[in-house]
Amino acid sequence: MASSTFSIGGERTVRRLGFGAMRLPTAPGPARETSVAVARRAVELGVTLIDTAHLYGWGANEELLAEALYPYPDDLLVTTKVGIAPPTADREAGPHGRPEFLREQVDEGLRRLRVERLELLQLHRIDPEVPLADQLGALRELQVQGKIGHLGLSEITVPELEEARKIIDVVSVQNRYSMLDREHEAVLDACAAAGIAFLPWRPVHPSVTSATGEIAAVAAELGATAAQVSLAWLLDRSPVVLPIPGTGSIDHLEENVAAADLRMTKDQWQRLDRLWPR
Repeated sequence: MASSTFSIGGERTVRRLGFGAMRLPTAPGPARETSVAVARRAVELGVTLIDTAHLYGWGANEELLAEALYPYPDDLLVTTKVGIAPPTADREAGPHGRPEFLREQVDEGLRRLRVERLELLQLHRIDPEVPLADQLGALRELQVQGKIGHLGLSEITVPELEEARKIIDVVSVQNRYSMLDREHEAVLDACAAAGIAFLPWRPVHPSVTSATGEIAAVAAELGATAAQVSLAWLLDRSPVVLPIPGTGSIDHLEENVAAADLRMTKDQWQRLDRLWPR
C-alpha cells in the first residue's frame, strides 16, 4: 500500500490527498461564509495541502483562505500560483512571465496570504513570449531572498520540465490528469522517476459521476462513489501523485477526503487502468 504522505522538496511532508480552493465562492454573503467553513473543515479533516492561485478571483481566493485559516497550522502547506495577467480592454487574460510582473505577483501573494514566505510557489503557465530562463530566474532570485521556499510548474511538457530543471530545483508539477484523462501520462512518469510531486488538477473527470461499466462496478464492490474510486485510483497510480479535488460543499469535501481510506485490490485497479487505451 502506498504511503498516505509525501515530502515535497524533501522538506514539507503533506497528506497526499489535498484540496483545491478554486471552486470556493469569494463574493460577500452566505456563499462566502460557506467557503470559509469548507476551508476550515478541510483542515479539521486532516488536509495539509491546499492549492490556490492569483488567477482564482485575481487574488480573492488567496484572501479568502487567509480569512478562513490564518494563522495557519504548522503542518498546513498553502501553495499558490503566479504568471497569469488579468484581462484588459485590449487583451484577454493569459500568461505573463515578465520578471517584474512575477515579482509583483509574488509580493501580492505574500500580502494576501499574510505570510513572509510562500512555501510552494508554482508558475501557472509558461509565457511563450519570454525566455524560460528569465521567468524562472526571477522566481529563483525571490527564492534566494527568502520570499519563496520551493518552486513548481503547471501545465508543462516533458521537454519543458527537463529545461526547467536545468535552471531551478523543480519540486512539483501541476497538470490536468485523471483516470479518464491521461494526456500528460509522460509528464507524470517523468515526475515519478525524479521524485517530483505531481498535483493533478481536475482529478475527477466530469463524466465519472454518470459512469457505468467498470467504474460503477468497482464503486459498488467498494461501497463507494465513482468520484471516490477515481481519487483512490490516482492515489494508487504513483506515490508522487497528490490529487487536489475541489468543491464548495462540506458534504462533497467529506466524501472526497474519505477516498483516501479506500483500499482497492490490484485487480480492481487494473480493470480501471484499462479504461484508457495505451
